Amino acid sequence: MALQILLEEPSITIAYDHLNDWLYADWHGEHDLASVQHGGLEILRLMRQQRCHKVLNDNTRVTGMWSEAAEWAGKELFPELTAAGLQYFAWVYSPNLYSRLSTDLTLQFTAGSPVVATFDDLATAKAWLAQM
Repeated sequence: MALQILLEEPSITIAYDHLNDWLYADWHGEHDLASVQHGGLEILRLMRQQRCHKVLNDNTRVTGMWSEAAEWAGKELFPELTAAGLQYFAWVYSPNLYSRLSTDLTLQFTAGSPVVATFDDLATAKAWLAQM
């Protein structure tokens, strides 16, 4: 990936991948409602700024449950992302079971567009997103 770091914070790093024209969001550590809202709104802001329609959302380094943010992400963030032009969202699961459950709960609150697919590894997620 030819990445340009757009935001680097303790809980999330967001970069623009020039070769693939997508945002790469690398989440790390523990998360709660506030950190998920902050990171999600930064993804929204930077997606608009870069005028891209794809997000590679990497939870590989997320270490715990963040289910209190699931409803907000599904019912508020995803509709905003969609309105801003998001078409494809590749979501790489954390190896942490509780984070995985939080991801699945979020997707239960997500209706319609965009196309969201979950993956167990980054390489498979990248390959899927590249062909979309």
